[in-house]
Amino acid sequence: MADDERESTLAKVLGMATALGAAWVGQKVLHLVWRRATGHDLPDPATKDEDIRFGEVAIAAAITGAVAYVSRALAARGTARLVHRVNTNRPPLPKR
Repeated sequence: MADDERESTLAKVLGMATALGAAWVGQKVLHLVWRRATGHDLPDPATKDEDIRFGEVAIAAAITGAVAYVSRALAARGTARLVHRVNTNRPPLPKR
């Protein structure tokens, strides 16, 4: 039972770290692609800049959400695959 708990904790910590890293990389790539495609930074909906159109903010929000979701899904799948590989290669615990 304790081994299962350790495995679960390891998977959670590893999954969280991987998801954070994937989200960070995804946001960096998104900012780079947006700047190259439009010539300016992603719009910040919190600013009171009148030059930002709502359509541009909506498109940026949709793309940002999609990037975050895909990076989280890829990180979760990769972590699950890694944990499974580690568990299958681990020798069995001795019986008491």
